[in-house]
Amino acid sequence: MTKLIFKLSIVVLCVAACTENKIPQNPATAELTDTVPVFILSGTQVSKSIELPAELLPYETADLTPKVQGYIKDIRVDIGDRVSRGQVLAVIDAPEVRTRSAEYRSALSSAQSRYQSSKDVYDRLLRASQAKTSGIVAPVDLEKSRNQKLADSAAFQSARSLAQSYSEVAGYLVITAPFDGIVTARNTDRGALVGQQSPIFTVQNTSTLRLRVAVPETYMSAETAGKEVGFRVESNPNKSFTAQLARKSGAVDPKNRTETWEYKFNNPSNELKTGSFAYVKLNLQRNASSFVIAPSAIATNQERKFVIAVRNGKAEWIDVRQGMSTEKGLEVFGDIKVGDTIVVRATDERKPGATAYWKVGS
Repeated sequence: MTKLIFKLSIVVLCVAACTENKIPQNPATAELTDTVPVFILSGTQVSKSIELPAELLPYETADLTPKVQGYIKDIRVDIGDRVSRGQVLAVIDAPEVRTRSAEYRSALSSAQSRYQSSKDVYDRLLRASQAKTSGIVAPVDLEKSRNQKLADSAAFQSARSLAQSYSEVAGYLVITAPFDGIVTARNTDRGALVGQQSPIFTVQNTSTLRLRVAVPETYMSAETAGKEVGFRVESNPNKSFTAQLARKSGAVDPKNRTETWEYKFNNPSNELKTGSFAYVKLNLQRNASSFVIAPSAIATNQERKFVIAVRNGKAEWIDVRQGMSTEKGLEVFGDIKVGDTIVVRATDERKPGATAYWKVGS
Protein backbone atom coordinates (compact mmCIF):
# COMPACT_ATOMS: atom_id res chain seq x y z
CA MET A 1 0.00 0.00 0.00
CA THR A 2 2.80 2.37 0.88
CA LYS A 3 4.51 1.60 -2.41
CA LEU A 4 1.31 2.36 -4.32
CA ILE A 5 0.91 5.76 -2.62
CA PHE A 6 4.54 6.58 -3.41
CA LYS A 7 4.08 5.77 -7.08
CA LEU A 8 0.93 7.89 -7.30
CA SER A 9 2.76 10.85 -5.77
CA ILE A 10 5.46 10.65 -8.41
CA VAL A 11 2.86 10.64 -11.20
CA VAL A 12 1.11 13.72 -9.76
CA LEU A 13 4.40 15.63 -9.53
CA CYS A 14 5.27 14.83 -13.18
CA VAL A 15 1.86 15.99 -14.38
CA ALA A 16 2.23 19.24 -12.42
CA ALA A 17 5.66 19.85 -13.89
CA CYS A 18 4.40 19.35 -17.43
CA THR A 19 1.50 21.67 -16.81
CA GLU A 20 3.86 24.39 -15.50
CA ASN A 21 6.03 24.22 -18.66
CA LYS A 22 2.97 24.93 -20.81
CA ILE A 23 2.27 28.29 -19.16
CA PRO A 24 2.74 31.02 -21.88
CA GLN A 25 5.52 33.54 -21.39
CA ASN A 26 5.07 37.25 -21.12
CA PRO A 27 5.12 38.63 -24.72
CA ALA A 28 7.58 41.39 -23.83
CA THR A 29 9.91 38.84 -22.24
CA ALA A 30 9.61 36.57 -25.29
CA GLU A 31 10.66 39.43 -27.64
CA LEU A 32 13.76 40.14 -25.59
CA THR A 33 15.00 36.64 -26.27
CA ASP A 34 15.68 37.88 -29.87
CA THR A 35 19.34 38.99 -29.87
CA VAL A 36 20.10 41.59 -32.55
CA PRO A 37 23.66 42.81 -33.25
CA VAL A 38 24.04 46.59 -33.30
CA PHE A 39 26.88 49.13 -33.47
CA ILE A 40 27.44 52.66 -32.21
CA LEU A 41 27.57 55.21 -35.03
CA SER A 42 30.70 57.38 -35.30
CA GLY A 43 31.90 59.96 -37.80
CA THR A 44 34.87 59.52 -40.10
CA GLN A 45 36.76 61.43 -42.79
CA VAL A 46 35.62 60.10 -46.16
CA SER A 47 38.08 59.93 -49.04
CA LYS A 48 38.08 58.01 -52.27
CA SER A 49 40.05 57.72 -55.51
CA ILE A 50 38.08 57.27 -58.71
CA GLU A 51 39.00 57.14 -62.38
CA LEU A 52 36.68 58.85 -64.85
CA PRO A 53 36.76 59.14 -68.64
CA ALA A 54 37.69 62.54 -70.06
CA GLU A 55 38.42 64.26 -73.36
CA LEU A 56 41.25 66.50 -74.55
CA LEU A 57 40.06 69.57 -76.43
CA PRO A 58 41.92 72.51 -78.00
CA TYR A 59 42.13 75.66 -75.96
CA GLU A 60 40.79 77.59 -78.95
CA THR A 61 39.25 76.39 -82.20
CA ALA A 62 37.90 78.34 -85.17
CA ASP A 63 36.13 77.27 -88.35
CA LEU A 64 37.07 79.86 -90.97
CA THR A 65 34.16 80.55 -93.33
CA PRO A 66 34.27 83.21 -96.08
CA LYS A 67 31.82 86.07 -95.62
CA VAL A 68 31.58 86.68 -99.36
CA GLN A 69 31.17 84.30 -102.27
CA GLY A 70 34.04 83.88 -104.69
CA TYR A 71 36.68 81.59 -106.13
CA ILE A 72 39.81 80.49 -104.33
CA LYS A 73 42.61 82.44 -105.99
CA ASP A 74 45.48 81.33 -103.76
CA ILE A 75 45.73 78.82 -100.92
CA ARG A 76 48.88 78.92 -98.83
CA VAL A 77 48.54 76.32 -96.04
CA ASP A 78 47.59 72.70 -95.57
CA ILE A 79 46.67 70.43 -92.66
CA GLY A 80 49.33 70.16 -89.99
CA ASP A 81 50.86 73.55 -90.81
CA ARG A 82 51.59 75.85 -87.88
CA VAL A 83 50.30 79.37 -88.42
CA SER A 84 50.65 82.69 -86.64
CA ARG A 85 47.96 85.19 -85.83
CA GLY A 86 47.23 87.39 -88.86
CA GLN A 87 49.02 85.07 -91.30
CA VAL A 88 47.34 84.89 -94.74
CA LEU A 89 45.89 81.44 -95.33
CA ALA A 90 43.98 81.97 -98.58
CA VAL A 91 42.92 84.67 -101.03
CA ILE A 92 39.47 84.75 -102.66
CA ASP A 93 38.77 86.28 -106.06
CA ALA A 94 35.40 88.05 -106.32
CA PRO A 95 35.34 90.42 -109.35
CA GLU A 96 31.98 91.96 -108.42
CA VAL A 97 33.32 92.91 -105.01
CA ARG A 98 36.39 94.57 -106.51
CA THR A 99 34.25 96.40 -109.09
CA ARG A 100 31.79 97.63 -106.47
CA SER A 101 34.63 98.73 -104.22
CA ALA A 102 36.18 100.73 -107.09
CA GLU A 103 32.82 102.36 -107.81
CA TYR A 104 32.42 103.44 -104.22
CA ARG A 105 35.94 104.86 -104.10
CA SER A 106 35.21 106.85 -107.28
CA ALA A 107 31.94 108.11 -105.84
CA LEU A 108 33.80 109.15 -102.72
CA SER A 109 36.28 111.19 -104.75
CA SER A 110 33.46 112.94 -106.64
CA ALA A 111 31.57 113.73 -103.46
CA GLN A 112 34.71 115.08 -101.84
CA SER A 113 35.37 117.35 -104.84
CA ARG A 114 31.82 118.72 -104.82
CA TYR A 115 31.96 119.37 -101.12
CA GLN A 116 35.32 121.13 -101.37
CA SER A 117 34.06 123.30 -104.25
CA SER A 118 30.84 124.35 -102.48
CA LYS A 119 32.81 125.01 -99.31
CA ASP A 120 35.22 127.31 -101.16
CA VAL A 121 32.32 129.23 -102.71
CA TYR A 122 30.63 129.66 -99.36
CA ASP A 123 33.86 130.77 -97.68
CA ARG A 124 34.44 133.47 -100.35
CA LEU A 125 30.89 134.76 -100.09
CA LEU A 126 31.11 134.82 -96.33
CA ARG A 127 34.29 136.87 -96.37
CA ALA A 128 32.79 139.26 -98.90
CA SER A 129 29.65 139.70 -96.83
CA GLN A 130 31.76 140.66 -93.86
CA ALA A 131 33.60 143.40 -95.76
CA LYS A 132 33.12 147.07 -94.79
CA THR A 133 31.35 147.80 -98.05
CA SER A 134 27.81 146.55 -97.62
CA GLY A 135 25.59 145.07 -100.30
CA ILE A 136 28.31 143.22 -102.17
CA VAL A 137 26.70 139.82 -101.41
CA ALA A 138 22.98 139.41 -101.16
CA PRO A 139 21.89 137.53 -98.00
CA VAL A 140 19.86 135.10 -100.09
CA ASP A 141 22.95 134.14 -102.12
CA LEU A 142 24.95 133.57 -98.94
CA GLU A 143 22.20 131.39 -97.49
CA LYS A 144 21.89 129.42 -100.71
CA SER A 145 25.67 128.81 -100.79
CA ARG A 146 25.63 127.70 -97.16
CA ASN A 147 22.84 125.18 -97.79
CA GLN A 148 24.70 123.79 -100.80
CA LYS A 149 27.81 123.34 -98.72
CA LEU A 150 25.85 121.46 -96.02
CA ALA A 151 24.20 119.20 -98.64
CA ASP A 152 27.53 118.41 -100.28
CA SER A 153 29.07 117.76 -96.85
CA ALA A 154 26.33 115.23 -96.00
CA ALA A 155 26.76 113.53 -99.39
CA PHE A 156 30.52 113.36 -98.83
CA GLN A 157 30.12 111.79 -95.38
CA SER A 158 27.67 109.22 -96.77
CA ALA A 159 30.00 108.32 -99.65
CA ARG A 160 32.94 107.98 -97.25
CA SER A 161 31.01 105.65 -94.92
CA LEU A 162 29.86 103.52 -97.84
CA ALA A 163 33.38 103.29 -99.26
CA GLN A 164 34.81 102.35 -95.89
CA SER A 165 32.21 99.67 -95.30
CA TYR A 166 32.78 98.12 -98.71
CA SER A 167 36.51 98.37 -98.19
CA GLU A 168 35.97 96.07 -95.19
CA VAL A 169 34.00 93.71 -97.41
CA ALA A 170 36.93 93.63 -99.81
CA GLY A 171 39.11 92.73 -96.82
CA TYR A 172 37.03 89.57 -96.39
CA LEU A 173 38.61 88.25 -99.57
CA VAL A 174 41.79 87.57 -97.57
CA ILE A 175 41.46 84.72 -95.03
CA THR A 176 43.85 85.10 -92.09
CA ALA A 177 44.61 83.07 -88.94
CA PRO A 178 42.73 84.37 -85.87
CA PHE A 179 45.40 83.09 -83.44
CA ASP A 180 48.58 81.03 -83.27
CA GLY A 181 47.80 77.38 -83.88
CA ILE A 182 47.67 74.46 -86.28
CA VAL A 183 45.55 73.97 -89.38
CA THR A 184 43.63 70.78 -88.60
CA ALA A 185 41.25 70.80 -91.57
CA ARG A 186 41.33 72.11 -95.16
CA ASN A 187 38.13 71.72 -97.16
CA THR A 188 38.88 73.46 -100.47
CA ASP A 189 41.36 73.83 -103.34
CA ARG A 190 42.46 76.53 -105.74
CA GLY A 191 39.69 77.51 -108.15
CA ALA A 192 36.84 76.18 -106.01
CA LEU A 193 33.75 78.30 -105.46
CA VAL A 194 33.33 79.08 -101.76
CA GLY A 195 30.82 80.99 -99.67
CA GLN A 196 29.13 81.06 -96.31
CA GLN A 197 27.84 77.49 -96.56
CA SER A 198 30.84 75.68 -95.07
CA PRO A 199 34.26 76.49 -93.54
CA ILE A 200 37.36 76.22 -95.69
CA PHE A 201 39.82 75.83 -92.77
CA THR A 202 39.79 74.76 -89.13
CA VAL A 203 42.51 76.25 -86.95
CA GLN A 204 43.15 75.02 -83.39
CA ASN A 205 45.33 76.35 -80.61
CA THR A 206 46.93 73.15 -79.30
CA SER A 207 49.74 74.65 -77.24
CA THR A 208 47.30 74.48 -74.34
CA LEU A 209 44.63 71.80 -74.03
CA ARG A 210 41.39 71.62 -72.09
CA LEU A 211 40.92 68.36 -70.20
CA ARG A 212 37.18 68.02 -69.57
CA VAL A 213 35.72 65.37 -67.28
CA ALA A 214 32.06 64.77 -66.40
CA VAL A 215 31.86 64.28 -62.63
CA PRO A 216 28.78 62.39 -61.34
CA GLU A 217 26.41 64.24 -59.04
CA THR A 218 27.43 62.02 -56.10
CA TYR A 219 30.96 63.46 -56.09
CA MET A 220 30.27 67.09 -57.00
CA SER A 221 30.34 68.44 -53.44
CA ALA A 222 33.57 66.62 -52.60
CA GLU A 223 36.90 68.40 -52.72
CA THR A 224 39.95 67.19 -54.58
CA ALA A 225 43.27 66.77 -52.82
CA GLY A 226 44.92 69.81 -54.40
CA LYS A 227 44.29 71.43 -57.78
CA GLU A 228 46.40 68.97 -59.75
CA VAL A 229 45.20 65.66 -61.19
CA GLY A 230 46.90 62.84 -63.01
CA PHE A 231 45.61 61.35 -66.23
CA ARG A 232 46.58 58.89 -68.92
CA VAL A 233 45.80 58.44 -72.61
CA GLU A 234 45.51 55.35 -74.77
CA SER A 235 48.01 56.68 -77.33
CA ASN A 236 50.79 56.80 -74.71
CA PRO A 237 49.97 54.09 -72.13
CA ASN A 238 53.43 54.02 -70.55
CA LYS A 239 53.36 57.65 -69.46
CA SER A 240 51.21 59.62 -67.05
CA PHE A 241 50.45 63.34 -67.27
CA THR A 242 49.25 66.05 -64.90
CA ALA A 243 46.86 68.96 -65.38
CA GLN A 244 45.74 71.90 -63.27
CA LEU A 245 42.12 72.60 -62.33
CA ALA A 246 40.97 75.68 -64.25
CA ARG A 247 37.21 75.87 -63.71
CA LYS A 248 33.95 74.07 -62.99
CA SER A 249 30.76 74.55 -64.97
CA GLY A 250 28.69 75.21 -61.85
CA ALA A 251 25.64 73.43 -63.31
CA VAL A 252 24.39 69.87 -63.63
CA ASP A 253 23.77 68.48 -67.09
CA PRO A 254 20.18 67.13 -66.92
CA LYS A 255 20.97 64.52 -69.57
CA ASN A 256 23.49 62.56 -67.51
CA ARG A 257 23.39 64.28 -64.08
CA THR A 258 27.04 65.34 -64.17
CA GLU A 259 29.03 68.55 -63.75
CA THR A 260 31.87 69.39 -66.11
CA TRP A 261 35.25 70.01 -64.50
CA GLU A 262 37.90 71.49 -66.77
CA TYR A 263 41.65 71.14 -66.31
CA LYS A 264 44.44 72.95 -68.14
CA PHE A 265 47.32 71.03 -69.71
CA ASN A 266 50.33 72.79 -71.26
CA ASN A 267 51.17 71.12 -74.56
CA PRO A 268 53.92 73.22 -76.23
CA SER A 269 55.44 70.29 -78.12
CA ASN A 270 52.06 69.01 -79.29
CA GLU A 271 52.75 65.70 -77.53
CA LEU A 272 49.06 65.05 -76.95
CA LYS A 273 46.47 65.39 -79.70
CA THR A 274 43.13 67.11 -79.45
CA GLY A 275 40.15 64.81 -79.39
CA SER A 276 42.07 62.09 -77.56
CA PHE A 277 40.26 59.98 -74.99
CA ALA A 278 41.76 60.19 -71.49
CA TYR A 279 41.27 58.74 -68.01
CA VAL A 280 41.46 61.10 -65.05
CA LYS A 281 42.21 59.95 -61.50
CA LEU A 282 40.43 62.08 -58.90
CA ASN A 283 41.35 61.92 -55.21
CA LEU A 284 38.16 63.07 -53.51
CA GLN A 285 37.49 63.89 -49.87
CA ARG A 286 34.82 65.51 -47.72
CA ASN A 287 35.60 68.69 -45.83
CA ALA A 288 33.53 67.53 -42.85
CA SER A 289 33.24 64.10 -41.27
CA SER A 290 30.55 61.76 -42.57
CA PHE A 291 28.96 58.46 -41.60
CA VAL A 292 30.20 55.29 -43.30
CA ILE A 293 28.35 52.06 -42.58
CA ALA A 294 28.31 48.52 -43.95
CA PRO A 295 25.92 47.87 -46.86
CA SER A 296 24.10 45.31 -44.72
CA ALA A 297 23.00 48.10 -42.35
CA ILE A 298 20.94 49.70 -45.15
CA ALA A 299 17.55 48.28 -46.07
CA THR A 300 15.76 49.08 -49.30
CA ASN A 301 12.19 48.41 -50.35
CA GLN A 302 9.96 49.81 -53.07
CA GLU A 303 9.23 52.96 -51.10
CA ARG A 304 12.36 53.96 -49.22
CA LYS A 305 15.98 53.37 -48.26
CA PHE A 306 16.58 53.35 -44.51
CA VAL A 307 18.63 52.23 -41.54
CA ILE A 308 17.19 50.87 -38.32
CA ALA A 309 18.15 52.90 -35.26
CA VAL A 310 17.44 51.88 -31.69
CA ARG A 311 15.84 54.73 -29.76
CA ASN A 312 14.27 54.30 -26.33
CA GLY A 313 14.84 50.58 -26.65
CA LYS A 314 12.72 50.27 -29.80
CA ALA A 315 13.50 49.97 -33.51
CA GLU A 316 12.97 53.07 -35.63
CA TRP A 317 13.30 53.39 -39.41
CA ILE A 318 15.46 56.37 -40.46
CA ASP A 319 15.47 57.37 -44.12
CA VAL A 320 18.97 57.89 -45.55
CA ARG A 321 20.55 59.04 -48.79
CA GLN A 322 23.59 57.30 -50.13
CA GLY A 323 26.81 59.16 -50.90
CA MET A 324 30.18 57.79 -51.91
CA SER A 325 31.04 54.13 -51.71
CA THR A 326 34.40 53.40 -50.10
CA GLU A 327 36.43 50.37 -49.14
CA LYS A 328 35.05 50.68 -45.58
CA GLY A 329 31.41 50.88 -46.62
CA LEU A 330 28.79 53.30 -47.88
CA GLU A 331 28.52 56.97 -46.98
CA VAL A 332 25.01 57.89 -45.81
CA PHE A 333 23.18 61.08 -44.92
CA GLY A 334 19.98 61.41 -42.90
CA ASP A 335 18.51 62.12 -39.49
CA ILE A 336 21.29 60.28 -37.70
CA LYS A 337 24.03 61.49 -35.40
CA VAL A 338 27.16 60.37 -33.64
CA GLY A 339 26.35 57.91 -30.87
CA ASP A 340 23.19 56.48 -32.44
CA THR A 341 22.70 52.72 -32.11
CA ILE A 342 22.27 51.14 -35.55
CA VAL A 343 21.22 47.58 -36.39
CA VAL A 344 24.01 45.69 -38.19
CA ARG A 345 21.68 43.84 -40.56
CA ALA A 346 18.67 45.92 -41.52
CA THR A 347 15.54 44.38 -43.00
CA ASP A 348 12.01 45.60 -43.51
CA GLU A 349 10.81 42.56 -41.58
CA ARG A 350 11.94 44.28 -38.38
CA LYS A 351 9.09 46.73 -37.98
CA PRO A 352 9.24 50.11 -36.23
CA GLY A 353 8.57 49.79 -32.52
CA ALA A 354 9.95 46.24 -32.29
CA THR A 355 12.02 45.38 -29.24
CA ALA A 356 14.86 42.94 -28.80
CA TYR A 357 18.04 42.35 -26.93
CA TRP A 358 20.31 44.86 -28.71
CA LYS A 359 23.81 43.49 -28.49
CA VAL A 360 26.67 45.85 -29.31
CA GLY A 361 29.35 44.06 -31.29
CA SER A 362 32.91 43.96 -30.03
